[in-house]
Amino acid sequence: MRLSTKFLTIALMSGAAIFAQTAGQDAKQAGRDVKQAGKDTGEAAKDVGHATKKTAKKAGHKVKKTTNKAASKVEEKTRDKQ
Repeated sequence: MRLSTKFLTIALMSGAAIFAQTAGQDAKQAGRDVKQAGKDTGEAAKDVGHATKKTAKKAGHKVKKTTNKAASKVEEKTRDKQ
């Protein structure tokens, strides 16, 4: 019984060693994860930049249109007074 317990313990320990990673492997994986997170952040920043540009352009067109309408109305009123 004692011999089989030792054998079972050794078998379990060697099986666990297969799945365990070294500290170096953990550090490399952490580095890869950080690198990927940086790439994802960069892509998100690009998307935000494009959305901001689109929104600003659209708002600028609306302001221009509203300003032109107001200027036309003022011009009409000044013509009517003359």
